[in-house]
Amino acid sequence: MKSHPGGEAHTRRMLELAELPPGASVLDMGAGAGESVALLRAQGFDARGIDLAPRAANVERGDFLRAPWPDGSFDAVLSQCAFFVSGDRRGALREAHRLLRDGGKLLLSDLFFEEPQPLLQSNGFALLRAEDMTAAWREYYLEALWRGDAPCCEIPKGKSSYWLLIARKDG
Repeated sequence: MKSHPGGEAHTRRMLELAELPPGASVLDMGAGAGESVALLRAQGFDARGIDLAPRAANVERGDFLRAPWPDGSFDAVLSQCAFFVSGDRRGALREAHRLLRDGGKLLLSDLFFEEPQPLLQSNGFALLRAEDMTAAWREYYLEALWRGDAPCCEIPKGKSSYWLLIARKDG
């Protein structure tokens, strides 16, 4: 699992910090190759994944900005390196908020060009934990550039940071 900085160890760290109950329903927004979905299921979670271009049978084809599930369908939403790439981070946060039950958890790691806490708060989330992973992101991105498989999106100029965030949907 090397489709995001920190790989599987990073995903496990997010799960540990989120303290999800056994059997919780979790949606992976931007699930890609389904590695996190497989890990979640192996950990006993009821996991689903959605992606515009799924690369595994355990990931459903669809736009996570307009997910097909009703309001409050999930106990947690996980997303790694996908909200920024969507081009509509605020829309992704609104959709995650809609999909979560009251008190549900958002497990998010992504690139930011602003402070993440005000962005989360303005979209109905209370920040529970934040870890700056900028150094890991830089190393990951440089390796991707070297291999020739850097993300397809254009990175704006300016100060950026990469954060691991655990937040709760305020009811």
